[in-house]
Amino acid sequence: MPVALFLPPPVRRFTGQRLPVTAAPCYDCRPMHKLPYLTAYPDTLRTQVGQLIDAGRLGDTLLQRYPDAHGIRTDKALYAYVQDLKDDYLRQADPVTKVAFDSKIHVVQHALGLHTAVSRVQGKRLKAKREIRVASVFRDTPLPFLRMIAVHELAHLKEKEHDKAFYKLCCWMEPHYHQLEFDLRLYLTWLDLGGRRLWGAPAADVAIEQQGLSD
Repeated sequence: MPVALFLPPPVRRFTGQRLPVTAAPCYDCRPMHKLPYLTAYPDTLRTQVGQLIDAGRLGDTLLQRYPDAHGIRTDKALYAYVQDLKDDYLRQADPVTKVAFDSKIHVVQHALGLHTAVSRVQGKRLKAKREIRVASVFRDTPLPFLRMIAVHELAHLKEKEHDKAFYKLCCWMEPHYHQLEFDLRLYLTWLDLGGRRLWGAPAADVAIEQQGLSD
C-alpha cells in the first residue's frame, strides 16, 4: 500500500519551538477555532494561533518568516531537487524513478505527499520502482516547505511507519523538520480559513499549468 503523510497528523507532542506572538496566551481556555491541521499540538499553542487569526495577522506572520517562494515549477526540476537530497543523505537507498507534482493528492487521499513502490515485471523478475508524488500546493511555497515534504517522503525509503526512527531520520536530513511542519500547518490553516495563496504564481502561469494538467 502507498505510504502517505495523512492529515490530521498522528498524535505526538510539539518539540518545543515557540510561535513568535506578542499577545499573552490564554492558559485557561481552549481556542475557539477548530484548527483541524493543528490537533496534535498543545492547547496553549493553538490558542496563540487563534489569537493571530482573530487579529488578522496569520498570513503576515508567515510572509515575514518566509518572504520568498522557490522557483521549482516543473516535474523535471522537482525530480532533480529530490534526487540531490537523496544523493546527500540516502545514497544507498532504493533509487527513485519518478518525482512529480500531483493536483489530486490532497483532495482524494487527504495527504501532502505520496511514496509508492510500483512493481513491474522485467523478464522473469518482479522489480519494484519507487515513485514520489508531491501535492501541488507545494509548487507555490517557500523552499523550506518543499524540503520538509521531500525529506518526509525520502525517509519512507528506509522507514515505512511514522515512528520514532522515522522522525529521527527526518530530523537528520532536516534539523528544523518539526518547526517547518508546524509552519506548513499554519499555512494550510490559513488556506482552510479562506486566505489567499501567499506565494501564488501569476494568474497566467496558473492557467498554463491547469491546461497542462488537463491535457
